[in-house]
Amino acid sequence: MSLYTAHVSTAPSSRNEGGLDIQRIRQDFPALHQKVNGKPLVYLDNGASAQKPQAVLDTLVHFYQHDYANIHRGVHSLSERATRAYEAARGVVQRFLNAREEREIIFVRGTTEAINLVAATYGRTNLSAGDEIVISAMEHHANIVPWQMLCEQLGAKLRVIPMDDRGVLDMQAYQDLLNHRTKLVAVVHLSNALGTLNPVEEIITLAHQHNIPVLLDGAQSAPHLKVDVQALDCDFFAFSGHKLYGPTGIGVLYGKAALLEQMPPYQGGGDMIEEVTFEKTTYASIPSRFEAGTPHIAGVIGLASAIQYVEQIGLQAIHAYTQTLLDYGTQRLQEVPGLRIIGTAPHKASILAFRIQDIHPHDIGTILDQEGVAIRAGHHCAQPVMQHYQLPATARASLSFYNTREEIDILVAALQKTVRIFSL
Repeated sequence: MSLYTAHVSTAPSSRNEGGLDIQRIRQDFPALHQKVNGKPLVYLDNGASAQKPQAVLDTLVHFYQHDYANIHRGVHSLSERATRAYEAARGVVQRFLNAREEREIIFVRGTTEAINLVAATYGRTNLSAGDEIVISAMEHHANIVPWQMLCEQLGAKLRVIPMDDRGVLDMQAYQDLLNHRTKLVAVVHLSNALGTLNPVEEIITLAHQHNIPVLLDGAQSAPHLKVDVQALDCDFFAFSGHKLYGPTGIGVLYGKAALLEQMPPYQGGGDMIEEVTFEKTTYASIPSRFEAGTPHIAGVIGLASAIQYVEQIGLQAIHAYTQTLLDYGTQRLQEVPGLRIIGTAPHKASILAFRIQDIHPHDIGTILDQEGVAIRAGHHCAQPVMQHYQLPATARASLSFYNTREEIDILVAALQKTVRIFSL
């Protein structure tokens, strides 16, 4: 199998839903076919990290067995093959996001590092005391803390778009926040804690009317939606490989070339330089300027394989199918006594967060694990969201295209069992 050939299993199918052959797709994910505590695994923690298809595993093994070497600086055959695969991956990501140029794709460790990179480079260059950064009330900590740190260092201010109890942003309040002091808007595309799909097109349009650049946190949206950064006209877009069925420790920052070219290096070291003397160093052009040192070569190549895999299935089909699962799960969860869904925005995707009366989410997660059901329980790195609802934590089931209605039925049965246990 070619290093860049995605593979979808041709195993016999017993089911076809929403245009996707789910049972055949499930055959591509080895981790799904195991038992946990004697029960078949029902993996509903995809918002934290997704399982890996055989295509990605094969790509990683092939690379390490046949093509592994450091890149860019070698003249031997293995280094040249590894370099070609690494740079070909940049083209895969460019096409995936519909970026204008390959050099607008920066490889980083994940969404968190991508946001920190923008804060440390664009932020420190373009903000000063009294300037403002606008974020939303539903942000992940990765899109809060870097901006707080920057504001503390520069004397800038962090402004927050409020939301209502459904998990919907107050767009009038957002418009009112924008002013001549606003130097950046950074918002989540799809909330990991609520599932809200934010109106990013409108957010970007309103910001650009004031010549304010916009960064989108796409960690949750990239695995579920077809993202076109040119159509959105966002200035920065960040996502993580491990949520997109690729390896951990790899992610992408997209940035418009005109902005990236003006930004100073994020880290110093090898490969990000043009010339080094003890008196002065000149820096490489983008994207190399932001990729200091030996990168996660295998991770980049594995990410490209993961992207090709999901593209072969189709992002539109994936979104349509997971929406049917979300609708079904929303209906079924209402059958559980005392259960309250947290996050009921009319436009949402992939996330079912909930509470059950006085049962702590950690207890729910522990009992569900005994039934083979993997969910997430906690504040989901979104403590301000929990504070909005006056909750310490929620339980969260997050959906993928390899999940089924039968798995949601198992989740509901396990939750009903949980309620019975705590009612004794």
